[in-house]
Amino acid sequence: MGIFNRQNTGQKSTPANPEMTELGRDYAIARRHGDRRAMSRIARELGSRETTDADREAYRQGRDEYDSIPPAYSKPRRRTPRR
Repeated sequence: MGIFNRQNTGQKSTPANPEMTELGRDYAIARRHGDRRAMSRIARELGSRETTDADREAYRQGRDEYDSIPPAYSKPRRRTPRR
């Protein structure tokens, strides 16, 4: 085993719709960075499409895939003085 095990035991199969997976990943990136404009744009785009269960699953898979990556750095705390 070891730290750098190359087996893909925990990964899921290829998504049914790669475009929806990319859209889910973009949503997760926007949410992590606090980009409300991009989040609402993606939500509008999802609302205007006819989505199947496979599309929704591909979207969720892309979103979860990005969320499973830990942030590179923690957000700085606000430096407000205590009273």
